[in-house]
Amino acid sequence: MRKLELYTRPTCSDCQAAKAYLKEQDIPYKEYDLSKQPEKERELIRISGARVVPAFVFYHKSFLRRLQKPQVYIGFENNFSELKQIFFEL
Repeated sequence: MRKLELYTRPTCSDCQAAKAYLKEQDIPYKEYDLSKQPEKERELIRISGARVVPAFVFYHKSFLRRLQKPQVYIGFENNFSELKQIFFEL
């Protein structure tokens, strides 16, 4: 089972579009608004290597129930086709 974490900023139009799409499709996710949770920015950099938002971080457990390396996509519009396939699997 995959779990989605979304890193955003309120001034990011791509973030707002992503959240609207996720809400419209009833896709569950945990949001980290970096303007309200600045400590999460270090975590985002560690995970993705960048401070760019929106960052979609997918966690999933292996067959043995161990967390695997997260799958990270930065940007909504540029990655929409790949994200849409993953959302379908959630």
